[in-house]
Amino acid sequence: MSTNAPEARRATLHRMVLPDHVCPFGLKALRLLEEAGFTVDDQVLASRAEVDAFKAQHGLQTTPLVMVGEERIGGADDLERWLAAQRH
Repeated sequence: MSTNAPEARRATLHRMVLPDHVCPFGLKALRLLEEAGFTVDDQVLASRAEVDAFKAQHGLQTTPLVMVGEERIGGADDLERWLAAQRH
């Protein structure tokens, strides 16, 4: 994919990748974004402290968090619904 993709096709994904656990919902969100043609800024939360601080800062119970531009989409299931709505 071109690095000059329009802003609307860029997404930021914050997901948990710990030494002993990779969040399956983060992987799902990454796959959905890539399949939809997004250029993904993959922000890995690599420690429990990073995950906990990120969740507290953004008022989250879980990760991942997907942002498209300034729009906060939510987690993997929210992303799936959002992408489906974009196709209609």
